This record gives sequence, C-alpha cells and structure tokens, in this order.
Amino acid sequence: MPSLQTPIIIGVGDVKNRSLAIADAKEPAQLILEAIRIALSDSKAEYSEKLKEAVDSIDVVKTWTWPYPDLPGLLAEKLGVDKTLNHKFCSDHGGNQPAKLCDEAARRVSRGECKVAIVCGGEALASLSACAAAKKLPPPGWTKPATNVESVFTPTGMDLGNNLGAVHSIGSPIHIYPLYENAFRAHRQQSLEANHEESVQLYAEFAEVAEKMPYAWNQGSKADKETIKTVGKKNRMICLPYPLLMNAFNTVNLASAVILTSTSVAQELGIPKERWIYPLGGAGIKDADEFWKRPNYYTSPSISRSLDACLFVSKIAKEDIDLYDFYSCFPIVPKMACQHLGLPMTKGEKPITLLGGLTSFGGAGNNYSMHALTEMTRQLRDGKGKKGLVLANGGVLSYQHVIVLSTTPREDRVYPERNPLPPQVTDLPAPDVAVDAEGEAEVETYTVEFKRDGAPLRGYIVGRLKSDGKRFLANAADEQTLIRMASGKEEIVGLEGYVRQDEKKEGRGLFTLKSTGERAKM
Repeated sequence: MPSLQTPIIIGVGDVKNRSLAIADAKEPAQLILEAIRIALSDSKAEYSEKLKEAVDSIDVVKTWTWPYPDLPGLLAEKLGVDKTLNHKFCSDHGGNQPAKLCDEAARRVSRGECKVAIVCGGEALASLSACAAAKKLPPPGWTKPATNVESVFTPTGMDLGNNLGAVHSIGSPIHIYPLYENAFRAHRQQSLEANHEESVQLYAEFAEVAEKMPYAWNQGSKADKETIKTVGKKNRMICLPYPLLMNAFNTVNLASAVILTSTSVAQELGIPKERWIYPLGGAGIKDADEFWKRPNYYTSPSISRSLDACLFVSKIAKEDIDLYDFYSCFPIVPKMACQHLGLPMTKGEKPITLLGGLTSFGGAGNNYSMHALTEMTRQLRDGKGKKGLVLANGGVLSYQHVIVLSTTPREDRVYPERNPLPPQVTDLPAPDVAVDAEGEAEVETYTVEFKRDGAPLRGYIVGRLKSDGKRFLANAADEQTLIRMASGKEEIVGLEGYVRQDEKKEGRGLFTLKSTGERAKM
C-alpha cells in the first residue's frame, strides 16, 4: 500500500461566455476545457508540460445542458491525457456534487491512487436557449448527443414522476424551498413582512457581491433592495414567498475547474508553495428523497449534520472559519446554515457568499459550488482568511456536501479516509402519511404558485389530520382558500380547515380553510 500523501489544490480556473450570438455558442465541453487549461496555468508549475502529462483522474459534474455519451473521456481526449487516465467519472445530478467530487478526489490523492486529479463542470444553457429560439437544435458543431435534444432543460419542467407529490402537481424546486421558508418563518414566530425584509436584505447583499465578481453572470449589474423587494411585472411572484429575484437563474454559460495533487508531486513539478491550498476534510448526507417523508420543514438535518461532521472530521471549530460560501438557490438554504452555525443571516462580519448566489452570480446547473471552490482558493491565497467552508446543496433541500479549505495543512497530515456520515438520515422520526386524508386538519406548511400575470394558479398544503396527526398533501379546494393563501396578509401555517378527497382525481387531497367566523366560534 502506498504511503499516505497530503492533498492540495494547486490550480483553479473559471470561464464565462457572455455572448448569446449563435456564432459564439460554445458547448459545455469547450467551456470546461478552457477552464481546465486556465487551472493548469494557474498552478504556475515550473514543469507545466509534465503537470499535464501527470493528469490521471478526471471527475465531471453532470451537465444539464447536453447529454454527452462520455464527457470525462471527451475532455481527456481533447486535453491529450486519455492514455494516462486511470479514473474518469461523471456524477449524478445535484448541486452537492462539486464539493463531494473535490472531497473524494482529495481522498484518492491522499491514498496515492492518483497523482493529479481534475474536478470540473460547466453549463451553456444560455447559448442552448438562444439556439433553440433560432430553431438551431442541435447547435452547429456541438458534440453528437447521447439522446436527441428537442428542448432546453429547466428544473421547473422536470418530470415529477408517479407519486404523491405528482398527484398534487408539486415537487419542483420552486415549490419545495418555499414550503421550508414558510415553515421556518412560522417556527421563528416571524411576521410575513419581517421575513420578506430579511430575504430582501440577504439577496441585496448577495447581489452586491456578484456585481463585483468577474465570473458572475450579472457582473456590473445593480440589483438594489427596492428592486428585489418590489413584486411586479419585472419581479413577479413565482411561489410564495419568493418573487423572481429570489429564485435561481439558470440560463448562463459558465464553467470551472479545480486541480488537486499531493505536496510531494507539487514539489517535483515545481509548483510554488504560495499556490497550495489544503482541503482539510468533507462530509455529506441526504434527507428523504420524498419531501413528504421528512421530519419537519423548519430544519434540515442534512445541512446541520453535514456542517457538524465536516468541522469534526477537519479537526477545527466553527470559530476557525473565516470565509463561507453557502449555496443559495433560494434564501432558505443560507438562512438555515446561518441559524445552525449561529451566524447572522444579514450584515455579518464574515461573508456567507463569495460569489453572490444562484440568482445574481448565476445558477450554473449542478456546478455552482465548483465556482465557490475556485473563488475560495483565490481568496485564501490572497490572504483574506486562513480557512474557508463551502456548503453545496442539491435537489429539493435533499442532499448536502460540505468541505473545508485551508492555507495550512492538518496537524496529522492525514486526510480523512471516508465520509463520516451514512448515505441518508434515517434516525429521525417523520409523521405517518395519509394518502386518502379526510376530516379536520391543520396546515403544517404551504405555498402558492402564481401565473405569469400575477394571479394565483394553485395552492399547495402540507397538513396534519386532527384525528391522528398523520401528514397529508393537498391542493387548495376553492377560490376563497386560494386567495387567502396567496394574499400574504395572514399567517397560514397553523390555521385549521378540512381536507377531503377529490372525486375526479384519485389520491388528490383538497383543503378548505375554516372561515374566520368558524374559528371565532371555537
């Protein structure tokens, strides 16, 4: 067995293609390849050709944009390292993947299983959308896809499958994150107005960061508090309580890459020590895939456990962290992370985003947190902190992976040999689910989806039966209930009503709020 090595990040690279011209449409593989070459150069290796020749591992975050038959193999071939490669891997979908892949690559370097590892990813949804609008699918010159591409992927158009959520037309990210925000707000006994102000302040601060970030999609664009706060035609409500400017913006062309090796190989290649950044450890776990089977909607066990386990396995305390980047497709993720770590959600001394979030920086598909790792590396090199933590979130608040980077190595110099967490949280009880709920009930959490003209489209309720406490899913049964839910004028969480089964659609619950008169008589 080879002796244990100390893994380090030696190079990082980011690419942004801001042009939407068809002639400038670069596919993800091309953007990623550019990012890899920038990362190789970023190492400042004295023997740069030997560095490239030593690449024997490529991990790629799965792209939303294009269904490649073998993206890692394609990149290896174009880079000219396909003959030396002993590890290639394309991840599953999920925003947790950049941190997870980086953690696993560091582990392989530590074990001596690879010499130089590339971890990378990228999207070109902006170019693909422009080509689709011009009726040029597939785009000219792009790699032949594994399957036919007839439309542009969007997470709001994903197939919900055949399950309890799908019966109620709920399951997309735009639906589930608001369920958590509303429950989180009610659990904290926060008013709807105060909650909105908090989210506005949070995302205004994020927008300020992105405005100055060279690789941000919205670099140079101002999104002031008033713009983010005001709900209207340019900032329409998507799902309560989140207007458009609190939702991830995915139509971007961005790619990034991280290169890892060991300290011994770095010395052989003449890579200056000021380029070295040390991963200290990582951890990740997921909650139940079915959101209706989770313990509650005001905590995220996967976030709290991933954070705690990563700090533990990295042998540091939260007070040691100088810089954070919390994934932020919606405000609830950084809010939950801040609450768990005891950090202020707004106006804090320590930054909780280095990029500006998936609205202002851009929702680079599954690859957002790879950009956080590249920027964390740069800021640590520049002396803006000694230790930084990246929280990468995926799914519908489903799975997390956290990793810590440092300017100095672990005292024991031994990278953790495994993820300290099991694959899934299974030890927390969740309510039994009633698939044919009938009777008096109480709202556990809710959201309302809106049409493009601003009118409410559909109400979603997660409720509990008064008779036995079982959980159920339902849609708003009538216009009066829907209007009350959509008004934003009263707290709906905790209100009582009645659930019944839809006679026209099997398994669909319909929920009616009790009138104020009914509640007054109780």
